Amino acid sequence: MKKKIIAGMLTGVLMAATVFAGCSSGTAASSAAPAASTDAGSSAASAASSKVYLIACDAKYAPFSFEENGKYKGIDVELLDAIAKVEGFQYELKPMDFSGIIPAIKAGQIDGSIAGMNITEKRKESVDFSDGYIQAGSSIVVNKDDDSIKSLDDLKGKTAAVKKGTTGASFAEENKDKYGLKVNVYDDSPSMFQAVENKNADFLVEDFPVISYSIKINAGSKLKVAVESIGEAPYDAFAVDKGKNQDLLKMFNEGLKKVKENGTYDKIVNQYL
Repeated sequence: MKKKIIAGMLTGVLMAATVFAGCSSGTAASSAAPAASTDAGSSAASAASSKVYLIACDAKYAPFSFEENGKYKGIDVELLDAIAKVEGFQYELKPMDFSGIIPAIKAGQIDGSIAGMNITEKRKESVDFSDGYIQAGSSIVVNKDDDSIKSLDDLKGKTAAVKKGTTGASFAEENKDKYGLKVNVYDDSPSMFQAVENKNADFLVEDFPVISYSIKINAGSKLKVAVESIGEAPYDAFAVDKGKNQDLLKMFNEGLKKVKENGTYDKIVNQYL
């Protein structure tokens, strides 16, 4: 009788061990699956699925980012949203003045930026850029009544309106002595536009897609493009602090490829340009 009881107990122990072994094996396989997917390069999202990234855009930079009916829209804003969806990461949008974006990245106040930021060697010293997502060369823009500027040589002795921290501001400062320029610096594009419209400045420097869109949607615009390009058109790119947030940078690049392949990229850009 005792032998039967002992045998029964041993059988029960063995069955329980088998069940627990099966559960352990299933759990291990489940937790390994996301890692295999990440190694395959499909997405870095699983490693940061619980993180909410704080990402800046330029608060007043149509058609890349601008507020309409209490919501932000534009190429940058909608492209970021599409990429976040295909890559599975969460973010909070932080509209701000362009000039404060790189300092905020360096101070750790934001994780990244999509703000129509041209890739330049100087900026590469502070931030890491994604692949370029759009090409945007700078133009010379004047009041529509002004026919005195038709080439860069005509800038001599003129007053320039530029936005702080932009490649346009760099162009004006670098050529200040060459052309004898007076340079007025503004915090945002609308203020810069107004300066030329009101003839408080002779010309402004702005990315061609931005000024083209502004003139297109404003029937009463007092501006016109005098010199379409002041040099080779650079690419705009997403940016993170140098050497940091590389998972976010990788997800942006992977997502950019995907939205280009599935047609979402063209759909977004063609709304505005």
